Amino acid sequence: MRVKAILSISNAFLAFCIIMNINLNAAYNIIQAFEQNEVVPDVVSQAPYQLLKVAYANGLEVIPAAELTPSQVKTEPSMAWEAEPNAYYTLVMTDPDAPSRIEPKFREFKHWLVTNILGNDVSKGDVLAAYVGSGPPQGTGLHRYVFLLYKQPGKLQFNEERVENNCRNGRPKFRAAAFAEKYGLGEPVAGNFFQAQWDEYVPIVHKQLSGN
Repeated sequence: MRVKAILSISNAFLAFCIIMNINLNAAYNIIQAFEQNEVVPDVVSQAPYQLLKVAYANGLEVIPAAELTPSQVKTEPSMAWEAEPNAYYTLVMTDPDAPSRIEPKFREFKHWLVTNILGNDVSKGDVLAAYVGSGPPQGTGLHRYVFLLYKQPGKLQFNEERVENNCRNGRPKFRAAAFAEKYGLGEPVAGNFFQAQWDEYVPIVHKQLSGN
């Protein structure tokens, strides 16, 4: 069935993958994961074709749609992608299920936002929102934590408030798609996501965001 599904992908998509040197299986997997878990259309209108490699402590790699715990993702992960020479990128991590997937009145919650990343060295980018790990409230079920990578048209000036990791300002009701449209970033070129629900580390995340 999987082979038939891959073969059913349009010739245009196949040609794009070949031209862009994108692994067809990886592209199919990320598109399927985004669509089956409704990241499309809840966060973006179109799934990226490239898998954004995300790895947490102890070599824990994010597999699209896999469930991780807040304890496992409490520290900033390492990121990897095939960057174009001299290109700048924007990295977003967002939760569309705040405070719950059933009632996402705070959609989306911004967990991480880094702009003007030259190549794929996130440490040298401009941090507009410092990393905060997942903190799904107790009893709200699984939340999707979505990573999106956008290729910028060049180095840009972002007129946004810079938010530290102990601050909620500007995090609720964020919209990755609106941010991308505002700065002409187009559709994401790579992506990934995991799912998580409450564990004993979540109260620490919430306390951190209260600034205490």
